[in-house]
Parts: sequence; C-alpha cells; structure tokens
Amino acid sequence: MKERMPPLQGLYYFSTAAELKSFKLAADKLYVSAAAISQQIRVLEEFLDCALFIRRHRQVELTAEGQLLFEQTQRGFDHLRKGVQLINQDPNPNQLSISTLPSFAQHWLVPRIGDFRLQHPDLSLLLEPSNQLVNFQDSNVDLCIRYGLGDYKNLESRILMDEVVYPVCHPMYQRQHNIYHIEDLTRAELIEDMWPDMDWNLWLYAHGRKKTQTTLKYDGSHFVLEGALSVQGVALVKHSLAVRYIKEGKLVRIGDTALRPRYNYYLCAPSSYFKREKIKQFIEWLRREVALFQQANPAPCDVLETDFTLPWRNG
Repeated sequence: MKERMPPLQGLYYFSTAAELKSFKLAADKLYVSAAAISQQIRVLEEFLDCALFIRRHRQVELTAEGQLLFEQTQRGFDHLRKGVQLINQDPNPNQLSISTLPSFAQHWLVPRIGDFRLQHPDLSLLLEPSNQLVNFQDSNVDLCIRYGLGDYKNLESRILMDEVVYPVCHPMYQRQHNIYHIEDLTRAELIEDMWPDMDWNLWLYAHGRKKTQTTLKYDGSHFVLEGALSVQGVALVKHSLAVRYIKEGKLVRIGDTALRPRYNYYLCAPSSYFKREKIKQFIEWLRREVALFQQANPAPCDVLETDFTLPWRNG
C-alpha cells in the first residue's frame, strides 16, 4: 500500500469531473482546459495504478474504483470547505466590538456613534477603551483603532485618518500667564503625553527652539487634554481631539503652526475580519464621518512635516 498521498490538485480535478460526468464541463467550471483535466486524471490513475473512468464519446463514467474514490473525495472536500467557512465565519454577527484608544473614544468617536446606532439598530455595540493592541485569538473584539505606524504583526492595517498636533491651553491660563505666541511658552507649564510622537522637544526643535523639560507628563492623550481644560498649563494635543473644544471656546491655540507627526490612526484586525458585513458597515460609516470632520475642520494651513530626528537622540 502506498503511504504517500497523490497531488491534491489531481484529486480536486477528478472529483469535479466525476461529479459533472464530463472533462469538458469540469474544465469550464475550473477555468482550465479539458486537456489539463485529462492530464491530471491520467497522472492520478498512474499513481493509483487503476482506471478511474470509462471514457465514452460525450461523457465519462466512473469505474468501481473511481466511484469509491469519488465518495471519499467528496467527503474530504466538504470538510475542507467547512473548515474555510469556519475561519471566515462571524461568531457574533449581531454584536460589534471595537477596541479603541480612550482619548479617541471619549473626544471623537462617542459624540458621533449615536448616528451609527440609528443607521444600524440591529447591531449591539461594545466600545472597549484600551491603549494595548488586542490579541484577537483570545477576545471577541472585531476591530481595533490604533495610533501608530500601522506595522502590527499578523494584522491588516488600513489608514483611517492622519493627524497634526499643536499647543493649546485654557483661555484663563492664557490671560493669567500672558501666553499668546510660541515665544511665550518659556513662561508656561508644559503638559505632555508620554507617547513618542507627542514630544514637546520635537515641536520646539521644528520651530528652532531649545530643548526644555516638561512640567507635567500623562500617559494618555485624554489626560493631557483634561489637564489643559483644567487650567494646568499648555498642552501639546492632537487636532482631531482638541478642535471641538477650541470651537466651544474652552481651549485656545498658541501660535499659528501645527506639526505633522509620523503616526496616524489605523484600523487593524486579521485580514479575514474585514470581510464581515458588520465591519464593512462600520468602516463605511466611519470613513464618511472622517471625511465630514476633515471638511468641517481642516488642519491649520501652516503644517510642518516631521522628517527629522532630534539631534540629542543620536549616538
């Protein structure tokens, strides 16, 4: 008895031809030539050392050996098809679970999410604020929204929105400390996020200013923004999170330029997840919201690009 398996392609061609009782129809279904079907089956017959078909003028019939093999290949390919379906199957089609940065959730997504709920009332929505990338194998999360370079191992990343950053503070803090221009920042308490792209020295270097020590550091953009709203100092913030408060008069910008960081917002998940209907619906809605936001809140005209490394970080 042969221990080695015959080629899977030959078995698939054979199974298709046996089901349709025609090499030509099998070739049409598989988008190959009838000669390719015939050659693969001949190789299979040589491997098994028996005839699988009785060739007739317009059709073929299975031999006894062919009938036995056909029954087994049908079962085998049915199992394979079911396995592929299970990989792409959505275990919770009526629940959408999104893991997103706490700052993005609080200051951008949550104020808009009601519109998505109105459009898709059949979906139960769960937002999970987290700065950590999810292990999709051990969770029910469908999609992550992250801020970074988009290079997440074993995940597909799709850019959602670019970003710019600039200094802001509360109007009361501005009046108390007379801070209206970049030159005035030497008198300010500087609030900074621990995220690498939210470095005050990166901003200052881009504007030809000297390195300085920040007064307050928070682990998370939502804390930085709250610090500015609480009259604690001048914060370096993302445009997408701060512009709402600037329009409301709760924050004011310092200076008239913005810095484009290296990082952007990304949607990330295993590639197969993007085929899920609920995720397609959410991404379609989200991209519309991003387009509306960017149209209504364009980034400042004077945007400096981050295409350098801080000199004191070299060597």
